[in-house]
Amino acid sequence: MTQPIFDAHCHIIDPRFPLKANNGYMPEPFLVADYQALTGPLGVVGGAVVSGSFQGFDQGYLLEALRRLGSGFVGVTQVPANITNAELETLNGFGVRALRFNLKRGGSEQLDQLDALARRVFEQVGWHTELYVDSSELPELEHLLLQLPKVSIDHLGLSPEGLPTLLRLAERGVHIKASGFGRVGFPVSIVLKAIFAANPQALMFGTDLPSTRAPRPFRTSDIDLIKETLGERDAQLVLWENASTFYRARFV
Repeated sequence: MTQPIFDAHCHIIDPRFPLKANNGYMPEPFLVADYQALTGPLGVVGGAVVSGSFQGFDQGYLLEALRRLGSGFVGVTQVPANITNAELETLNGFGVRALRFNLKRGGSEQLDQLDALARRVFEQVGWHTELYVDSSELPELEHLLLQLPKVSIDHLGLSPEGLPTLLRLAERGVHIKASGFGRVGFPVSIVLKAIFAANPQALMFGTDLPSTRAPRPFRTSDIDLIKETLGERDAQLVLWENASTFYRARFV
């Protein structure tokens, strides 16, 4: 029997909803049916749909994607600082579970809103905050991130420059997405081992489908790499348990 997988990082791109070019880039459509066709054979039964820079503050595509994907899937969205508590409660009711700050590409609120907005969404609806950020910037953010209630970082931090800081954050409970292996600038297996050693609960696998702008898109061998690096038993923490718990996913 195929072991279940929770995909902690994927995108759905539905051109029926607003899209705006980011630095001249406009993504190709990637619908729920496209995602399911690729991930169903892998054993993916839940996951987190993440708003991209090109989707800005639009929530329509996300709520429709969550409706179509059904139980086990949650949303990670970008919201403006002036969002009302009632709007947060509505999004939470539809299955949104996290706030995203895209510090690398934009499309989200600015860094100066991170502290206040991260605390507010956690207090109001229990959401954690996710950062798309190059780890070379983490030393300047380390103190702030450690003061926030619940945080994750995308794509293994992307670069090796901030790895010592990334490991310290993992030790202190910040979650790290084992995703976007084709985006990073280091040997993935070495960093996977280091983060897992720092905190076995920190790593969460994500396909990063459809891998927009990635030099090398997701391959099924990325899952094999996690298993080969950590062993089957520990790999299940990364592929399933850590993320399904962190995202408070519900399976009916």
